[in-house]
Amino acid sequence: MNIKGQALYGQMQAMATQARSLGQELKPLPAISGINSSQSDFSHLLKDALGTVNSLQAHSSELRNAVELGKPGVSLAQAMIASQKSSLAFEATVQVRNKVVEAYKEIMAMPV
Repeated sequence: MNIKGQALYGQMQAMATQARSLGQELKPLPAISGINSSQSDFSHLLKDALGTVNSLQAHSSELRNAVELGKPGVSLAQAMIASQKSSLAFEATVQVRNKVVEAYKEIMAMPV
């Protein structure tokens, strides 16, 4: 083997050793319990998403007020970007809500 081949082989050996050591550090997955936590996970995710939208809107409002008052260090571009972010987040939330309501109506219309 030439010098480049030996260096590459050495790097591969080091990576293989590192991967083996990482594999030994991993713990086995816990046993799956009989409790279905998907409902609580969904409600937690939904609550977090609404909180994020709310914080984006509050931040946008703060920047808009700072620009209106002429505070230094806050540019119009920052306020506009924050406004667009909050607008997109709100529109996405409304679309998700619409899909959930549509799915609920469809499920309720199914014959039993």
